Amino acid sequence: MDDKTQDNDINIDELKSELELAKKKAEEHLNGWKRAKADYLNLKKETENRQMELIQFANAALIAQLLPIFDHFKLGLQHVPVEQKKADWVVGFFHIKKQFEDFLKQLGIEEIKTVGEKFNPEFHEAVVHDKKEGFEPDMIFEEVKSGYTLHGKVIMPAKVKVAK
Repeated sequence: MDDKTQDNDINIDELKSELELAKKKAEEHLNGWKRAKADYLNLKKETENRQMELIQFANAALIAQLLPIFDHFKLGLQHVPVEQKKADWVVGFFHIKKQFEDFLKQLGIEEIKTVGEKFNPEFHEAVVHDKKEGFEPDMIFEEVKSGYTLHGKVIMPAKVKVAK
């Protein structure tokens, strides 16, 4: 082999070595970029979730003030005399109640189920424990005050009477 051929072989080997090194570095950079992108996407998703939670619960104080008004409205409707239930003005109030319920549902507020349900201290507050015929122990037989959840979290426990 002459010197020129030998120099070319060494040069080719050096170039192959440099190429492999450059490929490894490029792969490392690509993997680093992929990790950084994944971290960024996770951070973005986490931030969006926090913002949604903040928005969902930011109005909790206002909602807590509205719910007793709604409860009193429902209580008033329960005391409408039977002979007046078909009167136009009473029917109108029942429509308003339905609109209020739909509005609360859109906000993620749901009324906690009570009568006939098993007592659950996470959702119910027992104001009376009494023997009640036809109800098994720890079953709710009367609702004293409605309770509510906001997106599944209790914001106002239901006050109930529980069978012994």
